[in-house]
Amino acid sequence: MSDTNLKRIVIEPVTRVEGHGKVSLLLDEKNNIKQARLHIVEFRGFERFIVGRPYWEVPVLVQRLCGICPVSHHLAAAKAMDIIAGVDELTPTAEKMRRLMHYGQMFQSHALHFFHLCSPDLLFGFDADPAIRNVIGVAQKFPELAVQGVMMRKYGQEIIKVTAGKKIHGTGAIPGGINKNLSIAERDALLKDIDQMVDWSVAVVKIAKDYTLDNVELAKTFGTFDSNHLGFVREDGAMDLYHGNLRAVDKDGNKIFDQVDYKNYLDYIVEEVKDWSYMKFPFIKSIGPENGWYRVGPLSRVNICDFIDTPLAEKERKEFMAITNGKPNNMTLAYHWTRMIEILHSIEKIKELLNDPDLQGTDLVKKGKRRAEAVGLIEAPRGTLFHHYKVDENDQVTMANLIVSTTNNNTPMNTAVQKVAEQHLSGKPEITEGLLNHIEVAIRAYDPCLSCATHAMGKMPLIVSLFDHKGDLIDKKAKE
Repeated sequence: MSDTNLKRIVIEPVTRVEGHGKVSLLLDEKNNIKQARLHIVEFRGFERFIVGRPYWEVPVLVQRLCGICPVSHHLAAAKAMDIIAGVDELTPTAEKMRRLMHYGQMFQSHALHFFHLCSPDLLFGFDADPAIRNVIGVAQKFPELAVQGVMMRKYGQEIIKVTAGKKIHGTGAIPGGINKNLSIAERDALLKDIDQMVDWSVAVVKIAKDYTLDNVELAKTFGTFDSNHLGFVREDGAMDLYHGNLRAVDKDGNKIFDQVDYKNYLDYIVEEVKDWSYMKFPFIKSIGPENGWYRVGPLSRVNICDFIDTPLAEKERKEFMAITNGKPNNMTLAYHWTRMIEILHSIEKIKELLNDPDLQGTDLVKKGKRRAEAVGLIEAPRGTLFHHYKVDENDQVTMANLIVSTTNNNTPMNTAVQKVAEQHLSGKPEITEGLLNHIEVAIRAYDPCLSCATHAMGKMPLIVSLFDHKGDLIDKKAKE
């Protein structure tokens, strides 16, 4: 069948995609899905904005990529600029202050996504009335849970404020170190609520776990597919969200590569460009573009690590891995469960760091011999984040290449959209709001680095247009 005989459904804009994105679905004459694509249609060009700027400005400049995860870009760039400044190892105070900032970012971002964006789907169902399937609906029916979500995110933001100077777009990390330590007063203020945050984190893991186990038959099929997984591990195989070496495993857990120095990522990762999206499609070089794509983020990090070095999160990891007998779990909806395991791990690490006297140290910055090229990586809330720079003899950046977490998950998100469309939309004569939400639920599970207030106001600015094989509009539905 030629494309001219296919119908086209366009979902534009896709909510919770920072900037502009759309989904296009091609149907045959019987309304069966022939092709599904998630398009990221916004061109930002940030890699070009950086070129020509002094290298020490970069950790601050790149925060403007995002208002939700500026800390992740800040720290990935700072790690690269440490190398440019000739510093291979930070002082204990600088290293631990950055880690505290990072775990605060992880804590607030995971809380934001779970409570504000995805909890309405889990608590009310994918097909629930959109008038209640939003954060206001959650606040009305589950007021204690809503308050908990707000307070957990606030706590993470306070961590960022005391380490980076302000809650959004701070300037804590500088090439070779950090610009402040943590005062006793700041430490004590954060310790006051730490046990409450741990208790709430334990409780929210249970919500995500119970949802998955209660709906495991749905989770086994909903946008689920086998894939490779990529992320950081420590030298002993432990999960480490701030620093480590790259490990990639296949769908069965066999190691594709392990303990790879991320500075050599170009020997292992290739980026493919396609003409229908501004987002690149990375894949593992040794496998190739057809089967070498991989997932990143909470699901992958829990799948690839050997253990988690905090007791409560490790207990939850073991329970999670038990349902697949220790093999990688490839259920897309399991992202939610693993994301909450990470929120628990993050608050345990925050408590550990707040009780570490190194944070009151005064040795903050190191200096070394200038270098010309550097790579900085970090595990951002949504997955592995690559920053690669070259700097000339005048201290100006001459090249920047960024592979953000959502880019790494590009092919998996497209695959999830295809699967869900085939499972729930194929053959249906009518487009319903609930069916559209199924597609967004699949994308939402990845928590793409996209800000949107859809659920916050109970309104989804979603437009779907249905065209016949001649290209004529035959149906259109919109949610304002």
